[in-house]
Amino acid sequence: MELGQLSEQAKMDALPRDWQYYTIGQTLTLTNGLAFRPSEWKTHGTPIIRIQNLNDDNSPYNYYDGPISEKYRIRAGDILFAWSGTTGTSFGARIWTGPNAVLNQHIFKVTPDKTKVAPYYSFLVLQNVQKEIERQAHGFKSSFVHVKKSDLVKVCLPIPPIPEQESIGKALSEVDQLIANLERLTEKKQAIKQGLTQRLLTGKTRLPGFVDEWREVKLRDEGTTYGGLVGKDKNDFGAGSASFVTFMEVMASARLLGHRLERVRVRPGERQNQVQRGDVLFNGSSETPEEVAFASVVEFNPSPSTYLNSFCFGYRLKDTRRIDPTFLAYFFRSSNGRELVASLAQGATRYNIAKTKLLEVQPILPPVDEQRAIVEVLRDAESELAALNVRLTRVRAVKTGMMQQLLTGRTRLPVREGAA
Repeated sequence: MELGQLSEQAKMDALPRDWQYYTIGQTLTLTNGLAFRPSEWKTHGTPIIRIQNLNDDNSPYNYYDGPISEKYRIRAGDILFAWSGTTGTSFGARIWTGPNAVLNQHIFKVTPDKTKVAPYYSFLVLQNVQKEIERQAHGFKSSFVHVKKSDLVKVCLPIPPIPEQESIGKALSEVDQLIANLERLTEKKQAIKQGLTQRLLTGKTRLPGFVDEWREVKLRDEGTTYGGLVGKDKNDFGAGSASFVTFMEVMASARLLGHRLERVRVRPGERQNQVQRGDVLFNGSSETPEEVAFASVVEFNPSPSTYLNSFCFGYRLKDTRRIDPTFLAYFFRSSNGRELVASLAQGATRYNIAKTKLLEVQPILPPVDEQRAIVEVLRDAESELAALNVRLTRVRAVKTGMMQQLLTGRTRLPVREGAA
């Protein structure tokens, strides 16, 4: 049973005595944005805030150069609620941090009744009832959904006295600040790592002690290719005792650790190509020529019954005295590697690269000792990023736990004496 459907007595019994349940309609004013026509979008004037601007700070603005009523204007710190969008991303509550602007339709400006609810607490409690609101949304739950204002205003919010709201808001805002700091640090480290990767893999930056010339290497001379699973239908996947490397895992990273293998049925006597540690796996098709042949090296020990999905192919070195397989995977994700394979892609609506075409590639690579040194530097940078992401995930989980306790009254915070 949803919160909004509980009986009055049941709702009161679930709260501390000095808390109250109010509906969104009783505590918050929801002002919908304006319906701008594309012909009204300009290149100057007041920025128009659309769903994509809430979801991506770098998304470009459209502008409106006409008169705007104050009720539709938004400023940094205003609470916005996207009532139409995708669950878990653009749909839901946000605090605006951008420029002074005007709202497009599909977004509510949320104005709290300050006699009942403090502004930041109203944002927190909207976040906390997000799942309940999503259950009332209409549309395809895995994609685009919307919630009716008539349903939204009936959702119940547990509201403590104003002083306790302020204490809760202060505690959670400190966690939010920590999350924001970690996000900025992660973005900074990611940008540094990307820049370092490009410089090292193109030879623009050399590691200390390495001065030998980079040389052209013929992939055809150094290894062989193999294909993915063949002869399978939908009933074979998700069953059986064998496993396979998925397309998405190959695309995700230069280093494939085997954390997302899926099951497949392979019958005795079938001739399928097994994946081995050190193999470099490539996607054979993509929607754009720039995205074919992304490489991922197998850095785990596959079982003898581990195979490759049918949309990818593998490259296996004969030995590693001239090419380090992990370096090769990083190389094919660098700008130089992308340029080499993009020109080989063929197609119109979807682009493909043949295994034989990849073997024609002759990349210019450093000596293998320098390759291995570069790999160690990049692994260290990735480990640092991974540690930051783990910390960020943990802090977000702490915030979720705090919200579940503080916004329901299960855990109470001390309130400063004399607070109004």
